[in-house]
Amino acid sequence: MDNEIILRQFEEIEKKVEKLIDVYKSLEATNLELRNKIKRLEEELQGKVDAETNYTQEKALIRSKIDSLLVRIEDIAEVE
Repeated sequence: MDNEIILRQFEEIEKKVEKLIDVYKSLEATNLELRNKIKRLEEELQGKVDAETNYTQEKALIRSKIDSLLVRIEDIAEVE
């Protein structure tokens, strides 16, 4: 009788361990998916930051050229 009880308890423990292993594998897979998503989002964000930096630099260059042309126009207007 005692052996049967012990065997049943071992079977229950085995089942619980198997369930824990399944849960662990599932969580591990979810974790990997989330890490990949984070990496992809960080790459997208970096691309947007780079694009914004380029835009800001182009805007500053255009502003500089416009200011330079305005100064030249003012100089021409003062000469006449």
